[in-house]
Amino acid sequence: MPTTSPLSTPAIAVIGGGLAGSEAAYQLARSGVPTTLFEMKPVRFSPAHNQEGLAELVCSNSLRSTDPESGIGLLKQEMELLESVIMQVARHTAIPAGKALAVDRRLFSTAMTEQLERMDHLTIVRKEITSLDDPDLEPFAKVIIAAGPLASPPLTASLMEAAGEEDLYFYDAIAPIVVTESIDMDKAFWGSRYHPEEKDYLNCPLNEEEYTALVQALKQGTRVKPREFEQAIHFDGCLPIETMADRGDQTLAFGPLKPVGLIDPRTGKQPFACVQLRSENRDKTAMNMVGFQTKLTYPEQQRIFSMIPGLEHAEFERMGSIHRNTFVNAPKVLTPQMELKNKPGFFLAGQITGVEGYLESAATGLWLGLFLAGRITSLPPVTTALGALLNHLQTPAKKFQPSNVNFGLMPGLNRRASKKDRKKLYAARAVNDFTTWLQGEPRT
Repeated sequence: MPTTSPLSTPAIAVIGGGLAGSEAAYQLARSGVPTTLFEMKPVRFSPAHNQEGLAELVCSNSLRSTDPESGIGLLKQEMELLESVIMQVARHTAIPAGKALAVDRRLFSTAMTEQLERMDHLTIVRKEITSLDDPDLEPFAKVIIAAGPLASPPLTASLMEAAGEEDLYFYDAIAPIVVTESIDMDKAFWGSRYHPEEKDYLNCPLNEEEYTALVQALKQGTRVKPREFEQAIHFDGCLPIETMADRGDQTLAFGPLKPVGLIDPRTGKQPFACVQLRSENRDKTAMNMVGFQTKLTYPEQQRIFSMIPGLEHAEFERMGSIHRNTFVNAPKVLTPQMELKNKPGFFLAGQITGVEGYLESAATGLWLGLFLAGRITSLPPVTTALGALLNHLQTPAKKFQPSNVNFGLMPGLNRRASKKDRKKLYAARAVNDFTTWLQGEPRT
């Protein structure tokens, strides 16, 4: 891999040591670009962070499906072809999760921190940057803002002033984590959908009466209210469990509590509904309640979630919480290279750009780091996962909203195909186009 001389290459600053910032800083430094990564922890923590390490996962510990015929599966492949450090460390710290890639979140953050701390050309400064005009940024030719959706209020205010747009935001809720030993194993059972022999998920089955009582409790439970100046706007891919319950009595039974493919070994039958918990670490000492992101108050979470069979005496290592996620109107304020139109030399990466998801955020930092290092000179084709994701940030919309990577962001196939074949065709086209594009880039 060719590198440039650090003596002749202008220095670049990265604000924020989350997934996007860590990935961008890594790619710049390994290319020989003098890079300084500013991370405000432990000087200051956001409402959702509690660890000092870099690349802390605050919501789920799952990086979602590895299916190569899904949008996120394709994105994983493309990131690995670009030598993503996030993907390297994720594979190294992975824990069993069926067809999903899940990690031990503490091992993941520790490994990422150690990797970045020992890199040449990279300096990590534990300091909060509160303004785009901060004197500490003056020595740098370019600045990447990857402060995440929970950027501190003063930095957010400075960013929005530079962008020339009013605040845009949605609410993202965090699911609770349960101590495994506190779960009643006489009621819960291990097994993945359609694969009872696997022990990646712990299942709490509900009969119709128990399910109905849970739904009613969720509807009536006391919730954390947004402040007067905030409007509750939720991302549809991460709705609070009680918001889903509000949409209909059977919404949860056909959503995160669907029992399809799960057989209760006590009865030999499929339960009416089923709450799934996913391992948080390799030793399975803690379990994440899948789909139970919530904005219920802590006492209500304890009361209502204890109604679930097997969780009557559950101990919660972390309760669910609610926080505001900030993002810009990317099609209006960013160039295709994710540079602020109103403030040249300042670039954005991560969820603050308007992508949603761990890997989607990391992917923007990956591409931007490679681009600013001169190892990539163009955007990937829109027919690829990464290209479609970056194109989303340039697609004007009456009401721009964050998006995960998905086939709906890609151009149509212009041919009739069944649902099953359609995914294969999208995936095959993406692999071919990404490979062709990459071969034409100077990175190798």
